[in-house]
Amino acid sequence: MKNKNLQDRIALDPNIMVGKPIIRGTRIPVAIVLKMLGQGIPIEEILHEYPRLEAADIEAAIAYAASVVEHEDVFPIPMQRELALA
Repeated sequence: MKNKNLQDRIALDPNIMVGKPIIRGTRIPVAIVLKMLGQGIPIEEILHEYPRLEAADIEAAIAYAASVVEHEDVFPIPMQRELALA
């Protein structure tokens, strides 16, 4: 999904849901959509549960999450040997 399509479908507004990413025009957090997908809930069921959503909104939520993960900074946490053996 192109960046423009993400901007059309995903919004971040500090006045809505404390600035968490939402599906534009709703108060439905992207995290809720992703959690439902992660629980194995079919897209059709999500659309039934949230009739204001379109399939493209769910695709945008997935693309948004992929973009966040792709661009996040990862810092390895060194493991202490004695803790690992305990």
